[in-house]
Amino acid sequence: MQSVEQQYLTPEEYLEREETAKDKSEYINGQIIPMADGSTNHNRLAGNFYAALHLALNDQDYDVFIGDVRLWIPQCNVYTYPDIMIISGEAEYHENRNDTIINPQVIIEILSPSTRGYDKDKKFKNYRTIPSFQEYILVTQTQKHVDQYVKVDHKQWSLYEYNEDDDKITLQTVPIEITLADLYKRVKFPDR
Repeated sequence: MQSVEQQYLTPEEYLEREETAKDKSEYINGQIIPMADGSTNHNRLAGNFYAALHLALNDQDYDVFIGDVRLWIPQCNVYTYPDIMIISGEAEYHENRNDTIINPQVIIEILSPSTRGYDKDKKFKNYRTIPSFQEYILVTQTQKHVDQYVKVDHKQWSLYEYNEDDDKITLQTVPIEITLADLYKRVKFPDR
């Protein structure tokens, strides 16, 4: 995340602003937070995951949204743009807006060094207030590593970690699996 722009808007003012904005911003309790620019690794990882999801779920009752579809989290007064969201059944829209949904089952975030802590902590805490939310996937872009959180009970989540090429990430709430080798195809890691 980039630095917070110090102005406070109502949700309606934010949505109006987003319609004409050149760059996307998140809305957190009246604050506008410009979204960080992406990288080629971020784009490849999101694209590889989306492609696998699209192929596996194409003839099933799921919708997959990538990047440009906004999520409204009413309990936290937050609008955000997850990297990938999976909806089971029909998408439910906030105030009949076709650009803002409220019912993701699975959320996938590609971690960058600047957002890693926020995505793992505060954002995950916000996501957990969504009744339909069941599974959270965090994909690291600087090394082969994926964390998968699966809801097992009210206020209880299990963690699975993946870091080997032949590891298969098997989503628990959606019928798909992808190997780390396929997910990280063409991703270039920084020299250490």
